Amino acid sequence: MNSLSPFHLAVPVNNLEKARNFYSNLLNFKEGRSDSHWVDYDFFGHQFVIHEDKNHAPNPDAFSMVDGHEVPVPHFGVVLEWEKFHEFADELKKKGIKFIIEPYIRFEGQPGEQATMFFKDPSGNALEFKSFKNMNQIFAK
Repeated sequence: MNSLSPFHLAVPVNNLEKARNFYSNLLNFKEGRSDSHWVDYDFFGHQFVIHEDKNHAPNPDAFSMVDGHEVPVPHFGVVLEWEKFHEFADELKKKGIKFIIEPYIRFEGQPGEQATMFFKDPSGNALEFKSFKNMNQIFAK
């Protein structure tokens, strides 16, 4: 796989302190610069920013069926190395995170087989983290 450039993603949160606690303490993301209305994070090498919007309210009923599961849309996340995914999932379980979709193997035995998990931040933003044993399968059909 080719080396990727870091992406930049900014998402709204309706309570900056709750979101900051979630991303800093629960997910253990390293903080970068911040202000009274936003915080930068190192999101597995990518630049992730939470911006306070007190009116932010995602649609909790929006989903798409994938492999027999109701996947929340929109969602965001990152593809992790296989071992890192499982270590991260174990850390989240120990911290008692409430999963929308528990960590499991999606498309088992098929092209694009992957480990995946979904959960929401305190503002209702859905996150997905996934991994492929074979990273060459990331775009497999």
